[in-house]
Amino acid sequence: MAELVLNARPKGVYAQPAGERRGNGDGGRGGPEPRGQSGLCSAGLAWGRAELAGTGTQVLGSALLLLLCRCCPLGASVTCSLTAPTMPWCLLLLLAVSGAQTTRPCFPGCQCEVETFGLFDSFSLTRVDCSGLGPHILPVPIPLDTAHLDLSSNRLETVNESALAGPGYTTLAGLDLSHNLLTGISPSAFSRLRYLESLDLSHNGLAALPPGSFASSPLGDVNLSHNRLREVSVSAFATRGRGGALHVDLSHNLVHRLTPHPARSSLPTPPIQSLNLAWNRLRVVPDLRDLPLRYLGLDGNPLAAIGPGAFAGLAGLTHLSLGSLQGLPHLAPHGFRELPGLQVLDLSGNPKLQWAGAEAFSGLDSLQELDLSGTGLVPLPETLLHRLPTLQSVSVGQGLRCRRLVREGAYPRQPGSGPKVALHCVDTREPAARVPGTL
Repeated sequence: MAELVLNARPKGVYAQPAGERRGNGDGGRGGPEPRGQSGLCSAGLAWGRAELAGTGTQVLGSALLLLLCRCCPLGASVTCSLTAPTMPWCLLLLLAVSGAQTTRPCFPGCQCEVETFGLFDSFSLTRVDCSGLGPHILPVPIPLDTAHLDLSSNRLETVNESALAGPGYTTLAGLDLSHNLLTGISPSAFSRLRYLESLDLSHNGLAALPPGSFASSPLGDVNLSHNRLREVSVSAFATRGRGGALHVDLSHNLVHRLTPHPARSSLPTPPIQSLNLAWNRLRVVPDLRDLPLRYLGLDGNPLAAIGPGAFAGLAGLTHLSLGSLQGLPHLAPHGFRELPGLQVLDLSGNPKLQWAGAEAFSGLDSLQELDLSGTGLVPLPETLLHRLPTLQSVSVGQGLRCRRLVREGAYPRQPGSGPKVALHCVDTREPAARVPGTL
Protein backbone atom coordinates (compact mmCIF):
# COMPACT_ATOMS: atom_id res chain seq x y z
CA MET A 1 0.00 0.00 0.00
CA ALA A 2 1.31 3.46 -0.86
CA GLU A 3 2.74 5.62 1.89
CA LEU A 4 0.91 8.85 2.59
CA VAL A 5 1.65 11.91 4.64
CA LEU A 6 -1.21 13.61 6.42
CA ASN A 7 -0.55 17.14 7.66
CA ALA A 8 -2.92 18.47 10.27
CA ARG A 9 -3.15 22.24 10.30
CA PRO A 10 -5.72 24.74 11.53
CA LYS A 11 -6.73 25.63 7.95
CA GLY A 12 -7.43 22.16 6.56
CA VAL A 13 -6.34 18.63 5.87
CA TYR A 14 -4.52 17.30 2.86
CA ALA A 15 -2.54 14.18 1.93
CA GLN A 16 0.88 14.38 0.34
CA PRO A 17 2.72 11.56 -1.52
CA ALA A 18 5.65 10.22 0.44
CA GLY A 19 8.04 10.95 -2.44
CA GLU A 20 7.47 14.68 -1.96
CA ARG A 21 8.21 14.82 1.76
CA ARG A 22 10.65 17.42 2.87
CA GLY A 23 13.74 16.57 4.87
CA ASN A 24 14.57 17.42 8.45
CA GLY A 25 15.17 21.05 7.76
CA ASP A 26 13.51 24.13 9.15
CA GLY A 27 9.86 23.67 9.85
CA GLY A 28 10.19 20.31 11.50
CA ARG A 29 8.74 18.25 8.63
CA GLY A 30 9.83 14.69 8.15
CA GLY A 31 11.80 12.78 10.77
CA PRO A 32 10.78 9.61 12.56
CA GLU A 33 7.13 8.78 12.94
CA PRO A 34 5.70 10.20 16.16
CA ARG A 35 4.32 7.82 18.70
CA GLY A 36 1.18 8.22 20.77
CA GLN A 37 -2.31 9.44 19.98
CA SER A 38 -1.29 11.95 17.32
CA GLY A 39 0.57 9.37 15.22
CA LEU A 40 -2.17 6.76 15.53
CA CYS A 41 -4.81 9.28 14.63
CA SER A 42 -2.92 10.39 11.54
CA ALA A 43 -2.40 6.82 10.42
CA GLY A 44 -6.04 5.95 10.95
CA LEU A 45 -7.33 9.01 9.17
CA ALA A 46 -4.99 8.54 6.23
CA TRP A 47 -6.00 4.89 5.99
CA GLY A 48 -9.65 5.82 6.17
CA ARG A 49 -9.17 8.43 3.46
CA ALA A 50 -7.50 5.88 1.19
CA GLU A 51 -10.24 3.32 1.80
CA LEU A 52 -13.00 5.81 1.12
CA ALA A 53 -11.25 7.20 -1.95
CA GLY A 54 -11.09 3.67 -3.32
CA THR A 55 -14.89 3.50 -3.28
CA GLY A 56 -15.35 6.89 -4.88
CA THR A 57 -17.38 8.30 -1.99
CA GLN A 58 -17.07 11.86 -0.75
CA VAL A 59 -17.81 11.86 2.94
CA LEU A 60 -14.81 13.71 4.43
CA GLY A 61 -16.53 16.94 5.35
CA SER A 62 -17.07 19.08 8.37
CA ALA A 63 -17.72 16.10 10.65
CA LEU A 64 -14.30 14.64 9.77
CA LEU A 65 -12.57 17.94 10.43
CA LEU A 66 -14.32 18.30 13.76
CA LEU A 67 -13.25 14.85 14.89
CA LEU A 68 -9.78 15.45 13.48
CA CYS A 69 -9.43 18.50 15.68
CA ARG A 70 -10.35 16.41 18.69
CA CYS A 71 -8.04 13.55 17.69
CA CYS A 72 -4.95 15.36 16.44
CA PRO A 73 -3.60 18.58 18.00
CA LEU A 74 -3.96 21.58 15.78
CA GLY A 75 -0.75 22.46 14.03
CA ALA A 76 0.66 18.96 14.39
CA SER A 77 2.33 17.51 11.33
CA VAL A 78 2.95 13.80 11.17
CA THR A 79 4.14 11.26 8.66
CA CYS A 80 2.85 7.69 8.77
CA SER A 81 3.23 4.50 6.82
CA LEU A 82 0.08 2.61 5.82
CA THR A 83 1.70 -0.77 5.39
CA ALA A 84 -0.03 -1.92 8.58
CA PRO A 85 -2.95 0.41 9.18
CA THR A 86 -4.52 0.66 12.59
CA MET A 87 -7.98 1.77 13.66
CA PRO A 88 -7.77 4.46 16.35
CA TRP A 89 -10.84 5.36 18.31
CA CYS A 90 -11.45 8.59 16.41
CA LEU A 91 -11.58 6.77 13.07
CA LEU A 92 -14.09 4.35 14.52
CA LEU A 93 -16.25 7.33 15.44
CA LEU A 94 -15.93 8.70 11.93
CA LEU A 95 -16.85 5.47 10.22
CA ALA A 96 -19.71 4.75 12.60
CA VAL A 97 -21.68 7.64 11.11
CA SER A 98 -23.69 5.89 8.41
CA GLY A 99 -26.99 6.69 6.82
CA ALA A 100 -26.25 10.41 7.09
CA GLN A 101 -27.69 12.80 4.54
CA THR A 102 -25.55 15.41 2.84
CA THR A 103 -25.77 17.57 -0.24
CA ARG A 104 -23.54 17.52 -3.28
CA PRO A 105 -22.97 19.69 -6.36
CA CYS A 106 -25.93 19.39 -8.70
CA PHE A 107 -27.32 20.62 -12.02
CA PRO A 108 -28.18 24.34 -11.73
CA GLY A 109 -31.55 24.73 -10.05
CA CYS A 110 -31.71 21.13 -8.86
CA GLN A 111 -30.98 19.80 -5.39
CA CYS A 112 -28.99 16.63 -4.82
CA GLU A 113 -29.32 14.91 -1.46
CA VAL A 114 -26.91 12.07 -0.75
CA GLU A 115 -27.54 9.31 1.75
CA THR A 116 -24.68 6.98 2.62
CA PHE A 117 -24.88 3.41 3.88
CA GLY A 118 -22.70 0.46 4.72
CA LEU A 119 -19.34 -0.06 6.30
CA PHE A 120 -17.19 3.07 5.93
CA ASP A 121 -20.18 4.70 4.18
CA SER A 122 -19.00 2.92 1.06
CA PHE A 123 -22.45 2.91 -0.58
CA SER A 124 -24.38 6.05 -1.45
CA LEU A 125 -27.72 6.90 -3.04
CA THR A 126 -28.68 10.31 -4.38
CA ARG A 127 -32.13 11.88 -4.60
CA VAL A 128 -32.28 14.58 -7.26
CA ASP A 129 -35.03 17.19 -7.02
CA CYS A 130 -35.51 19.18 -10.23
CA SER A 131 -39.16 20.07 -9.65
CA GLY A 132 -40.72 23.40 -10.58
CA LEU A 133 -37.95 24.58 -12.93
CA GLY A 134 -39.76 24.60 -16.27
CA PRO A 135 -39.75 22.51 -19.47
CA HIS A 136 -36.16 23.49 -20.35
CA ILE A 137 -34.90 21.13 -17.64
CA LEU A 138 -34.83 18.13 -20.01
CA PRO A 139 -32.53 16.48 -20.65
CA VAL A 140 -30.93 16.88 -17.23
CA PRO A 141 -27.64 15.19 -16.27
CA ILE A 142 -27.77 13.37 -12.93
CA PRO A 143 -25.14 11.70 -10.73
CA LEU A 144 -24.23 8.08 -11.40
CA ASP A 145 -25.67 6.89 -8.08
CA THR A 146 -29.08 8.58 -8.49
CA ALA A 147 -31.89 6.47 -7.02
CA HIS A 148 -34.81 8.92 -7.33
CA LEU A 149 -35.45 11.78 -9.75
CA ASP A 150 -38.20 14.35 -9.20
CA LEU A 151 -39.30 16.14 -12.38
CA SER A 152 -42.73 17.18 -11.14
CA SER A 153 -44.38 20.56 -11.82
CA ASN A 154 -42.18 21.45 -14.80
CA ARG A 155 -44.94 21.97 -17.41
CA LEU A 156 -43.49 19.11 -19.44
CA GLU A 157 -45.59 18.30 -22.52
CA THR A 158 -43.66 15.25 -23.73
CA VAL A 159 -41.18 12.71 -22.44
CA ASN A 160 -39.28 10.36 -24.73
CA GLU A 161 -36.45 7.88 -24.59
CA SER A 162 -33.70 10.40 -25.31
CA ALA A 163 -34.83 12.64 -22.45
CA LEU A 164 -34.44 9.77 -19.96
CA ALA A 165 -31.09 8.43 -21.07
CA GLY A 166 -27.50 8.88 -20.07
CA PRO A 167 -25.28 8.23 -17.05
CA GLY A 168 -27.32 7.98 -13.87
CA TYR A 169 -30.54 6.86 -15.55
CA THR A 170 -29.48 3.25 -15.93
CA THR A 171 -29.90 2.46 -12.24
CA LEU A 172 -32.78 4.88 -11.54
CA ALA A 173 -35.33 3.28 -9.17
CA GLY A 174 -37.88 6.09 -8.74
CA LEU A 175 -39.18 8.71 -11.18
CA ASP A 176 -41.73 11.45 -10.43
CA LEU A 177 -43.37 13.10 -13.46
CA SER A 178 -46.52 14.23 -11.69
CA HIS A 179 -48.21 17.63 -12.09
CA ASN A 180 -47.02 18.20 -15.66
CA LEU A 181 -48.81 18.68 -19.00
CA LEU A 182 -48.22 15.24 -20.49
CA THR A 183 -50.95 14.12 -22.89
CA GLY A 184 -49.24 10.96 -24.10
CA ILE A 185 -46.14 8.85 -23.60
CA SER A 186 -43.97 7.10 -26.13
CA PRO A 187 -44.00 3.28 -25.98
CA SER A 188 -40.22 3.40 -25.57
CA ALA A 189 -40.08 6.33 -23.15
CA PHE A 190 -38.98 4.16 -20.22
CA SER A 191 -37.20 1.46 -22.20
CA ARG A 192 -33.75 2.30 -20.79
CA LEU A 193 -34.86 2.41 -17.17
CA ARG A 194 -34.12 -1.25 -16.45
CA TYR A 195 -34.32 -0.91 -12.66
CA LEU A 196 -37.28 1.47 -12.35
CA GLU A 197 -39.57 0.38 -9.50
CA SER A 198 -41.74 3.44 -8.81
CA LEU A 199 -43.29 5.73 -11.44
CA ASP A 200 -45.59 8.69 -10.68
CA LEU A 201 -47.52 10.07 -13.67
CA SER A 202 -50.43 11.48 -11.67
CA HIS A 203 -52.03 14.87 -12.32
CA ASN A 204 -51.31 15.03 -16.05
CA GLY A 205 -53.52 14.95 -19.15
CA LEU A 206 -52.80 11.41 -20.33
CA ALA A 207 -55.59 10.10 -22.57
CA ALA A 208 -54.15 6.71 -23.58
CA LEU A 209 -51.53 4.15 -22.61
CA PRO A 210 -49.77 2.30 -25.45
CA PRO A 211 -49.50 -1.50 -25.01
CA GLY A 212 -46.24 -2.47 -23.38
CA SER A 213 -45.60 1.04 -22.09
CA PHE A 214 -43.75 -0.34 -19.07
CA ALA A 215 -42.50 -3.61 -20.55
CA SER A 216 -38.82 -2.91 -19.94
CA SER A 217 -39.03 -1.93 -16.26
CA PRO A 218 -39.62 -4.12 -13.19
CA LEU A 219 -42.19 -1.70 -11.81
CA GLY A 220 -43.76 -2.23 -8.41
CA ASP A 221 -45.81 0.97 -8.14
CA VAL A 222 -47.45 2.99 -10.96
CA ASN A 223 -49.52 6.08 -10.12
CA LEU A 224 -51.74 7.23 -13.00
CA SER A 225 -54.42 8.95 -10.94
CA HIS A 226 -55.96 12.28 -11.96
CA ASN A 227 -55.51 11.93 -15.72
CA ARG A 228 -57.98 11.71 -18.62
CA LEU A 229 -57.74 8.01 -19.40
CA ARG A 230 -60.93 6.54 -20.90
CA GLU A 231 -60.02 3.05 -22.10
CA VAL A 232 -57.17 1.16 -20.51
CA SER A 233 -55.73 -2.17 -21.58
CA VAL A 234 -54.36 -4.39 -18.86
CA SER A 235 -51.58 -5.26 -21.32
CA ALA A 236 -50.13 -1.79 -20.83
CA PHE A 237 -48.73 -3.04 -17.53
CA ALA A 238 -47.23 -6.27 -18.86
CA THR A 239 -43.49 -6.56 -18.39
CA ARG A 240 -40.71 -8.75 -19.70
CA GLY A 241 -38.81 -8.47 -16.45
CA ARG A 242 -39.13 -10.60 -13.38
CA GLY A 243 -40.98 -7.97 -11.40
CA GLY A 244 -42.79 -8.71 -8.14
CA ALA A 245 -46.18 -7.48 -7.00
CA LEU A 246 -47.48 -4.48 -8.96
CA HIS A 247 -49.66 -1.73 -7.47
CA VAL A 248 -51.59 0.38 -10.01
CA ASP A 249 -53.54 3.54 -9.19
CA LEU A 250 -56.01 4.57 -11.92
CA SER A 251 -58.33 6.54 -9.65
CA HIS A 252 -59.92 9.85 -10.67
CA ASN A 253 -59.84 9.25 -14.42
CA LEU A 254 -62.60 8.85 -17.02
CA VAL A 255 -62.22 5.09 -17.40
CA HIS A 256 -65.38 3.40 -18.67
CA ARG A 257 -63.76 0.27 -20.06
CA LEU A 258 -60.87 -1.96 -19.04
CA THR A 259 -59.66 -4.39 -21.69
CA PRO A 260 -58.45 -7.75 -20.31
CA HIS A 261 -55.02 -9.16 -21.09
CA PRO A 262 -55.12 -11.37 -24.22
CA ALA A 263 -54.64 -15.07 -23.53
CA ARG A 264 -52.19 -15.45 -26.44
CA SER A 265 -50.12 -12.38 -25.71
CA SER A 266 -46.33 -12.63 -26.07
CA LEU A 267 -46.02 -10.95 -22.68
CA PRO A 268 -47.02 -12.65 -19.41
CA THR A 269 -50.05 -11.57 -17.42
CA PRO A 270 -49.24 -8.39 -15.46
CA PRO A 271 -48.60 -9.20 -11.77
CA ILE A 272 -51.13 -6.62 -10.55
CA GLN A 273 -51.99 -7.30 -6.91
CA SER A 274 -53.47 -3.91 -6.04
CA LEU A 275 -55.73 -1.99 -8.43
CA ASN A 276 -57.42 1.30 -7.56
CA LEU A 277 -60.20 2.19 -10.02
CA ALA A 278 -62.05 4.57 -7.70
CA TRP A 279 -63.96 7.55 -9.08
CA ASN A 280 -64.14 6.58 -12.73
CA ARG A 281 -67.10 5.90 -15.04
CA LEU A 282 -67.42 2.14 -14.79
CA ARG A 283 -71.02 0.90 -14.99
CA VAL A 284 -70.12 -2.76 -14.65
CA VAL A 285 -67.34 -4.54 -12.80
CA PRO A 286 -64.53 -4.96 -15.39
CA ASP A 287 -63.28 -8.37 -16.41
CA LEU A 288 -60.15 -8.81 -14.33
CA ARG A 289 -59.94 -12.58 -14.36
CA ASP A 290 -56.52 -14.21 -14.14
CA LEU A 291 -54.98 -11.17 -12.45
CA PRO A 292 -53.42 -12.05 -9.05
CA LEU A 293 -55.45 -9.31 -7.37
CA ARG A 294 -55.47 -8.95 -3.60
CA TYR A 295 -57.00 -5.44 -3.41
CA LEU A 296 -59.62 -3.87 -5.69
CA GLY A 297 -61.03 -0.36 -5.24
CA LEU A 298 -64.19 0.58 -7.16
CA ASP A 299 -65.41 3.43 -4.96
CA GLY A 300 -67.37 6.25 -6.56
CA ASN A 301 -68.20 4.45 -9.82
CA PRO A 302 -71.76 4.40 -11.27
CA LEU A 303 -72.11 0.63 -10.87
CA ALA A 304 -75.74 -0.29 -11.49
CA ALA A 305 -75.77 -3.82 -10.07
CA ILE A 306 -73.50 -6.43 -8.57
CA GLY A 307 -74.68 -9.90 -9.38
CA PRO A 308 -73.38 -13.44 -9.93
CA GLY A 309 -70.28 -13.56 -12.10
CA ALA A 310 -69.24 -9.96 -11.43
CA PHE A 311 -65.99 -11.06 -9.77
CA ALA A 312 -65.31 -14.24 -11.74
CA GLY A 313 -61.68 -15.33 -11.66
CA LEU A 314 -60.78 -13.28 -8.57
CA ALA A 315 -60.75 -16.03 -5.97
CA GLY A 316 -57.57 -14.60 -4.41
CA LEU A 317 -59.06 -11.16 -3.68
CA THR A 318 -58.88 -10.28 0.04
CA HIS A 319 -60.00 -6.60 0.14
CA LEU A 320 -62.87 -5.11 -1.90
CA SER A 321 -63.93 -1.47 -1.59
CA LEU A 322 -67.32 -0.42 -3.02
CA GLY A 323 -67.88 2.79 -1.09
CA SER A 324 -69.86 5.83 -2.27
CA LEU A 325 -71.14 4.23 -5.46
CA GLN A 326 -73.02 6.63 -7.73
CA GLY A 327 -76.60 6.06 -8.85
CA LEU A 328 -78.77 3.37 -7.27
CA PRO A 329 -76.58 0.31 -6.70
CA HIS A 330 -78.22 -3.05 -6.18
CA LEU A 331 -76.73 -6.09 -4.48
CA ALA A 332 -78.22 -9.18 -6.07
CA PRO A 333 -78.24 -12.57 -4.32
CA HIS A 334 -74.95 -14.46 -4.55
CA GLY A 335 -73.18 -11.43 -6.00
CA PHE A 336 -69.98 -12.20 -4.09
CA ARG A 337 -69.94 -15.97 -4.36
CA GLU A 338 -66.75 -15.93 -6.51
CA LEU A 339 -64.82 -14.38 -3.61
CA PRO A 340 -64.28 -17.18 -1.09
CA GLY A 341 -61.03 -15.59 0.18
CA LEU A 342 -62.40 -12.06 0.73
CA GLN A 343 -61.59 -10.77 4.22
CA VAL A 344 -62.58 -7.07 4.08
CA LEU A 345 -65.66 -5.65 2.34
CA ASP A 346 -66.35 -1.90 2.36
CA LEU A 347 -69.87 -0.80 1.35
CA SER A 348 -69.84 2.50 3.26
CA GLY A 349 -71.32 5.74 1.97
CA ASN A 350 -74.14 4.13 -0.02
CA PRO A 351 -77.37 5.55 1.46
CA LYS A 352 -79.44 4.27 -1.50
CA LEU A 353 -77.96 0.80 -1.49
CA GLN A 354 -80.54 -1.91 -2.12
CA TRP A 355 -80.07 -5.57 -1.43
CA ALA A 356 -81.89 -8.85 -1.38
CA GLY A 357 -81.17 -9.72 2.23
CA ALA A 358 -78.46 -11.88 3.69
CA GLU A 359 -78.26 -13.97 0.51
CA ALA A 360 -76.28 -11.12 -1.03
CA PHE A 361 -73.37 -12.15 1.20
CA SER A 362 -73.48 -15.86 0.54
CA GLY A 363 -70.15 -17.41 -0.37
CA LEU A 364 -68.09 -15.01 1.76
CA ASP A 365 -66.78 -17.78 3.96
CA SER A 366 -63.60 -15.87 4.93
CA LEU A 367 -65.05 -12.39 5.53
CA GLN A 368 -63.82 -10.82 8.78
CA GLU A 369 -64.61 -7.09 8.44
CA LEU A 370 -67.75 -5.51 6.96
CA ASP A 371 -68.29 -1.75 6.71
CA LEU A 372 -71.95 -0.77 6.32
CA SER A 373 -71.66 2.78 7.71
CA GLY A 374 -73.74 5.30 5.82
CA THR A 375 -75.89 2.65 4.17
CA GLY A 376 -78.98 2.57 6.35
CA LEU A 377 -78.91 -1.23 6.31
CA VAL A 378 -79.83 -1.46 9.96
CA PRO A 379 -81.30 -3.51 11.55
CA LEU A 380 -79.30 -6.31 10.04
CA PRO A 381 -81.00 -9.56 9.09
CA GLU A 382 -80.89 -12.18 11.82
CA THR A 383 -79.44 -14.70 9.40
CA LEU A 384 -76.46 -12.49 8.48
CA LEU A 385 -74.09 -14.06 11.00
CA HIS A 386 -75.00 -17.53 9.85
CA ARG A 387 -74.10 -16.55 6.28
CA LEU A 388 -70.78 -15.10 7.44
CA PRO A 389 -69.22 -17.70 9.74
CA THR A 390 -65.89 -15.87 10.18
CA LEU A 391 -67.20 -12.30 10.54
CA GLN A 392 -65.52 -10.51 13.45
CA SER A 393 -66.61 -6.85 13.18
CA VAL A 394 -69.24 -4.71 11.47
CA SER A 395 -69.23 -0.92 11.18
CA VAL A 396 -72.81 0.36 11.00
CA GLY A 397 -72.23 4.11 11.05
CA GLN A 398 -72.63 6.95 13.57
CA GLY A 399 -69.65 5.69 15.52
CA LEU A 400 -71.14 2.25 16.11
CA ARG A 401 -68.85 -0.74 15.70
CA CYS A 402 -70.12 -4.22 16.33
CA ARG A 403 -68.15 -7.34 17.08
CA ARG A 404 -69.14 -10.94 16.94
CA LEU A 405 -70.12 -12.37 20.33
CA VAL A 406 -70.73 -16.03 21.01
CA ARG A 407 -72.77 -16.99 24.06
CA GLU A 408 -72.41 -20.61 25.01
CA GLY A 409 -75.67 -20.71 26.98
CA ALA A 410 -76.55 -22.76 30.03
CA TYR A 411 -75.10 -26.11 30.92
CA PRO A 412 -75.88 -28.89 30.56
CA ARG A 413 -76.73 -28.00 26.95
CA GLN A 414 -80.05 -29.26 25.74
CA PRO A 415 -80.13 -31.62 22.74
CA GLY A 416 -80.32 -29.70 19.50
CA SER A 417 -79.24 -26.41 21.07
CA GLY A 418 -76.00 -24.60 20.30
CA PRO A 419 -74.16 -21.41 21.17
CA LYS A 420 -75.94 -18.17 20.43
CA VAL A 421 -74.20 -15.71 18.13
CA ALA A 422 -74.92 -11.99 18.32
CA LEU A 423 -73.35 -8.64 17.43
CA HIS A 424 -71.98 -6.74 20.43
CA CYS A 425 -72.11 -3.01 19.51
CA VAL A 426 -70.46 -0.02 21.19
CA ASP A 427 -70.37 3.69 20.44
CA THR A 428 -66.74 4.50 19.64
CA ARG A 429 -67.38 8.26 19.85
CA GLU A 430 -67.85 8.19 23.62
CA PRO A 431 -64.79 8.21 25.90
CA ALA A 432 -66.59 5.61 27.96
CA ALA A 433 -68.65 3.31 25.77
CA ARG A 434 -72.38 3.30 26.25
CA VAL A 435 -74.25 0.26 27.40
CA PRO A 436 -73.68 -2.40 24.75
CA GLY A 437 -76.57 -3.41 22.59
CA THR A 438 -77.23 -5.96 19.92
CA LEU A 439 -78.37 -5.66 16.37
